[in-house]
Amino acid sequence: MNTDLTTINFSKSAGGLVPAVVQDAATGKVLMLGYMSQEALVKTQAEGKVTFFSRSKQRLWTKGETSDNFLHVKQILVDCDGDTLLIKATPAGPTCHTGADTCFGETNTGKAPFLNYLQKQVLRERKQNPSEESYTSKLFGRGVNKIAQKVGEEAVEVVIEAKDDNADLFKSEVADLLFHLLVLLEHKNVDLDEVIDVLSSRHR
Repeated sequence: MNTDLTTINFSKSAGGLVPAVVQDAATGKVLMLGYMSQEALVKTQAEGKVTFFSRSKQRLWTKGETSDNFLHVKQILVDCDGDTLLIKATPAGPTCHTGADTCFGETNTGKAPFLNYLQKQVLRERKQNPSEESYTSKLFGRGVNKIAQKVGEEAVEVVIEAKDDNADLFKSEVADLLFHLLVLLEHKNVDLDEVIDVLSSRHR
């Protein structure tokens, strides 16, 4: 992961522009492709909204400046050659001028990639670099029996809330169950992708 924006070589391409791929930070869907000049990148960083250099208008163009469908920046990455940007953003509405979710006609749904981020970055960090103030680190320290017990407790809570009509409490308990299940997977050194592979193999 390269976040050093000083490595970008704007002089490498004609016109001093580099391609900028915009990806939804939550779903992982590619939303659109635009081009940035150095000035456009500076404006994007300063305002937190994706700004391109429009080749047709020959000026800076902030996505959403007329529609309010801004792309709010979460992270900017540079490729290995220093001549392409990947911008992870949160869209405020449809990205495409046609009204579609993306400029590639895909429906921008599904936030499951966050589960991979939660396990591989957040939980793994808590496991490898424990902190006395972290609930997750303490849970890892108590071992598999305590973690498995918590998964069981949260599963029971999900069953209880499923019998009632409070959607918010039900979702909260499901979130607790997913969290503790991810902790158990990480403790067992099992990647979530491996479980997904098992599910995929059954879907034939």
